[in-house]
Amino acid sequence: MKVITAKTAGFCFGVERAVNTVYEQIEAHKGEAIYTYGPIIHNDEVIKDLEKKGVTVLRTEEELEHLDAGVVIIRSHGVEKRIYEKLNEKGITIVDATCPFVKKIHQIVEKESALGHEIVIIGNPAHPEVQGIRGWAGAHVSVVQNKEEADKFSAEGGAKVCVVSQTTFNYNKFKDLVEIISEKSYDINVLNTICNATKERQAEAREIAESVDAMIVIGDKQSSNTQKLFEICAKACNDTYYIQTLDDLNVNQLGSVETVGITAGASTPNNIIEEVQNNVRIIF
Repeated sequence: MKVITAKTAGFCFGVERAVNTVYEQIEAHKGEAIYTYGPIIHNDEVIKDLEKKGVTVLRTEEELEHLDAGVVIIRSHGVEKRIYEKLNEKGITIVDATCPFVKKIHQIVEKESALGHEIVIIGNPAHPEVQGIRGWAGAHVSVVQNKEEADKFSAEGGAKVCVVSQTTFNYNKFKDLVEIISEKSYDINVLNTICNATKERQAEAREIAESVDAMIVIGDKQSSNTQKLFEICAKACNDTYYIQTLDDLNVNQLGSVETVGITAGASTPNNIIEEVQNNVRIIF
């Protein structure tokens, strides 16, 4: 049995920075209430550990309204501009753990909107990163996640269009959707804001999946970038399995394969990856 683990598997820079920020705040503000606005990252195991250490996840603006003290850490995915404004009005201490690459998109759409340009975000409208980006744009903003929506997109007459992307979006899909929008003959400015780490992770996952008998993708079910990895690997390898932890892996599914590939989303801790990798090697 040969096991190939992707070099790019596991925490990316932005996720590692965000998680470390929370642990640092726990140490710096002992005795104070510490909150994250939304789960700091999409990984239940990490969130459970932080909750054990006293960190509370605020999941709605209504919960935010009831705060009158404490430290609120902004999640790695970022939040809408109005959340910062609301926290500042209440005098709550803000610690910003937004991924710098996401923060850059906030700055882009805010600037482009101020110039009167229409914003198009290529991404999943239900994802917190996209919701956060949308919250920094003006009134003229659209989210496009598939061919049908790209076909239907229409900008206001004469408007200049600025296209950005969710950092974890599938790069090939992004190119396809941009091509459709570009054919509409708008004055368009395309900014590929997909994170380089995402592109590298997707490319390596595809390469491994094409060369193995079975592929294991590790990550939280809510993780957008892990979902994209699973889609890519499943196209390249018929026996592709999506798990959150070792407990989700049914080794009988692997059968008598000779080679197994392993990759993981950007929010997956190294200890979970190592546990899966070591157990697959022992079993086979």
